[in-house]
Amino acid sequence: MASEASVIRVKPYFYIHVLDNNTNVTRVEVGPQTFTRQDHEKIIGGPDPMIMIPPRNFATISNPVHRDEHNLPVLDKNKQAKLRHGDEEIRFEQEPFALYPGEKLVGKVAPLQVVAPNTALRLRVVRDYTDADGSVRRAGDEFLFEGPGTYIPRIEAQVAEIIRAVIVKPNQALKIRARKGFADSNKVERQAGEEWLVKTSGAYLPGVDEEVVETISAYTLTEKKALHLRATKTFTDAFKKLRRAGEEWLVTMKDAETHIPDVYEQVVGEEKIYTLTNRQFCVIIDPWKDGKPQLGKKELRNGEVSFFLNPGERLEKGVQDVIVLSEDEALLLKAKDSFVDSDKSTRKAGDRWMIRGPADYVPPVEVEVLEKRAQIPLDENEGIYVRDIKTGHVRTVAGESYLLKPTEELWTKELPAVVEEILAKTNVNEDEGGERDRTRVVTYRAPHNTAVQVWRTSCRACEVPYPLTHAFTDTHPQYPRTTPTHSHATHPSHTRTPPRACD
Repeated sequence: MASEASVIRVKPYFYIHVLDNNTNVTRVEVGPQTFTRQDHEKIIGGPDPMIMIPPRNFATISNPVHRDEHNLPVLDKNKQAKLRHGDEEIRFEQEPFALYPGEKLVGKVAPLQVVAPNTALRLRVVRDYTDADGSVRRAGDEFLFEGPGTYIPRIEAQVAEIIRAVIVKPNQALKIRARKGFADSNKVERQAGEEWLVKTSGAYLPGVDEEVVETISAYTLTEKKALHLRATKTFTDAFKKLRRAGEEWLVTMKDAETHIPDVYEQVVGEEKIYTLTNRQFCVIIDPWKDGKPQLGKKELRNGEVSFFLNPGERLEKGVQDVIVLSEDEALLLKAKDSFVDSDKSTRKAGDRWMIRGPADYVPPVEVEVLEKRAQIPLDENEGIYVRDIKTGHVRTVAGESYLLKPTEELWTKELPAVVEEILAKTNVNEDEGGERDRTRVVTYRAPHNTAVQVWRTSCRACEVPYPLTHAFTDTHPQYPRTTPTHSHATHPSHTRTPPRACD
């Protein structure tokens, strides 16, 4: 073995460590040479190749030797090389060198790190030092080494991460957050946790105290689409308007063709446009006026018009068509609030009136449309029951076309079940093919040779109409029963059961 051989041939660029047992000092012998070992000496290392660092490479040495101003190793009184125990040293391109006893190579010889354009190294200082440009670095500080360039490593600083620039395209922005308080590249003071947008197109390299939160794309606004925004904090927006926290507003094409939401703007949604023709209208609840919502109010809008609903606004019953009335139609209206009508008539809350056709009608916000009425055509044998809602009086209208008045309504006449059964058997409503219309005057087609006994509730008496072709009742009569007559009967006195008064 080399440690036991007396003669050791050390090749060029090789070295050995020799221990002198008399002084207990280890020295370095460098080749080329033929080394003759003495009896009190021992080879404890080698032959090993010298450390060779080519251009643009470096090596890290642990426990390096002390060197003087002439870069020569410092020896103690026993001729032993002094080491900086626990320390490290980075060495760059130089002549091949041997490691002194105690020195160690950390890792391998590695090439210097090349930092590409639009890239940077985040460096963290592990011990205080003064940089080449005179900057004082404190332990814990972080700074960037921006490319393009070759990074020359130092023991005092460690590479924390590689930062690459983010490309900001047109109609895009970067949301940046401050990691701590500092002044950004535009000399604007930022507080820890503060967020802002970078809208300049191109490559953006975040600073050492900045972090990229996300990339935000712009919303494209058209004539038919608007952006609904809400402020999360009081701030001044891109249009130089002060927005209060919680305030909502719209951004339309009139403001900008594209919009990138600010960090304090929350996108609620996209609003579509409403378009009214000249035959349409709508009622808006809680409309805006002078940039503020008018809660509890309503606004009528007629076509032709296009608009966006502002935040908080909503349509009552959606977009409606203009009400068209023909000659035999009318609208029953009721005032919900006092106002002056278009014909200069003063209407009070609760008033009822009618608009008769032919006409087009758009109800104001103070008016409620109760119903649309049409004239009821009546034959001479047809009628309806009409009730006056003010007096409660019920009357019969027959033999004419009739349009109910504002204070009138159709009244339903209820009959006993036995009478309903009789009417059903005689197919009173065979033309309609359904149940009896209770608002129509009751008619009864009496069969041949029969009489109908009618009970009048107004006078509390019975009667038998004669001669009888059909029974036609007003609001009071009822039908107690039907009585067959004698074959020769021509008068009520000839019936088997003559009429009698009913108590």
